Amino acid sequence: MDLPQTTEYALRALAHIATLPDGTLARAETVSNETGVPLHYLHKILRRLAGAGILEAKKGPGGGFALAKAPHRIRFMEILEAMDSPMPDACAFGWGKCDANHPCPLHGTYSEFKNAMIGWASKTTLADVRAYAASIGAERNSEIRRLPMASRPGARPGKAVDAPAKKRKAK
Repeated sequence: MDLPQTTEYALRALAHIATLPDGTLARAETVSNETGVPLHYLHKILRRLAGAGILEAKKGPGGGFALAKAPHRIRFMEILEAMDSPMPDACAFGWGKCDANHPCPLHGTYSEFKNAMIGWASKTTLADVRAYAASIGAERNSEIRRLPMASRPGARPGKAVDAPAKKRKAK
């Protein structure tokens, strides 16, 4: 099961921010460079996460984003809900109506899978991500920075990533 791209990008950004020392403000440009999430798209995601109370945003010089609460208090389910990515509720077999009273051939198995995913998302936190990131080491975490920008996850062929902003003419 694939997550929607916006949700995947949100998880990447939050995973990066969670590995920073507590209270550190992460600039969107840095998060974009570290995760490969396109900057323009990342700004929208970070604002949405701030609106959901997952991140705090500080504007102005020296501003950035930080976790709004301790990593062990931010569950993946909260992130999925903030990104409008609830666990799949559609029939896995493609039938319009599928429930315990009108099950499709995959209903029982798919229900077990769905319940397992909900359980996982409800108990997994950003603290788990922080601990795992520390266990795999800085070398693995920095692999994405060695990729050419166009080869990074999330980059689209033919599209510039982190292209310099165009200067506006003064009026």
